[in-house]
Amino acid sequence: MSTYGTFPGSRPRRLRTTPAMRRMVAETRLHPAELILPAFVREGIGEPVPIAAMPGVVQHTLDTLRKAAVEAVAAGVGGIMLFGVPEDAKKDALGSAGTDPDGILQEAVRQVRAEVGDELVVMSDLCLDEYTDHGHCGVLDAAGRVDNDATLERYAEMAQVQADAGVHVVGPSGMMDGQVGVIRDALDQTGHEDVAVLAYTAKYSSAFYGPFREAVGSSLKGDRKTYQQDPANAREALRELALDLAEGADMVMVKPALPYLDILAKVAESVAVPVAAYQISGEYAMIEAAAANGWIDRDKAIMETLTGIRRAGANMILTYWATEVARQL
Repeated sequence: MSTYGTFPGSRPRRLRTTPAMRRMVAETRLHPAELILPAFVREGIGEPVPIAAMPGVVQHTLDTLRKAAVEAVAAGVGGIMLFGVPEDAKKDALGSAGTDPDGILQEAVRQVRAEVGDELVVMSDLCLDEYTDHGHCGVLDAAGRVDNDATLERYAEMAQVQADAGVHVVGPSGMMDGQVGVIRDALDQTGHEDVAVLAYTAKYSSAFYGPFREAVGSSLKGDRKTYQQDPANAREALRELALDLAEGADMVMVKPALPYLDILAKVAESVAVPVAAYQISGEYAMIEAAAANGWIDRDKAIMETLTGIRRAGANMILTYWATEVARQL
């Protein structure tokens, strides 16, 4: 006879007996409004361009981007994060296309807002890497190093043109010291007090960014270890968090998601603002590749990873499966 027979109240398995029971007692739930769709829009193309390392994801034209935004709204997705991909000829040392009022990202913001209005939170990546000919997230000094303060001046300009285009939220992702404060000041001084700042607070120098660099046509040679966080460090993320909050961040983010669930949990436990996590390109590519080889169940793996990110404390999740998953919820 099982010893458990003497402890009638000690059987957790009773709450796992049926799908209905498991749904009823689930501690963590995903909701479409918590999902944010990252989307790439490329200048100078007539048809969407597939991204080889990210099956099912494309570089959009403006027309197909508008369609993707409408589909996201219909599925109940909460937001869309836009990344611009300029023509190579427009890249320069200062990333001038990023602050051009008629640049591809600003035009994308205008067209998505015109298409869906306020039914979708329209977000924009605020960084120079897509627009520089060297591929770094900032302006370089004479020695070829990223010049933090010179870069902040460019970020202030980017914030203004993105806000002028109609964005609801800017997402500074360059990991420059002081970027949130400079961007907040620039927005406030130009009459854009209602534009929110989603700070990329803990953005690690990760091996999982590879497919993304294909997606944005990055010109990067080398790495970004001098300004992105060291994967070995945890306390550093909390220091970055305190600085971003003091500078006026409305929301904070941990990126990547799965390799840094411990960081996500620490951040979520420490703040009273919404916390986002970015399930990045490499995480997406691994699941799609393993599923294509028949090694894992694709749909179950997608839902399990997203549930894990939510369980760790994310209020919002950026994921390339946002619309697909939202339709299933």
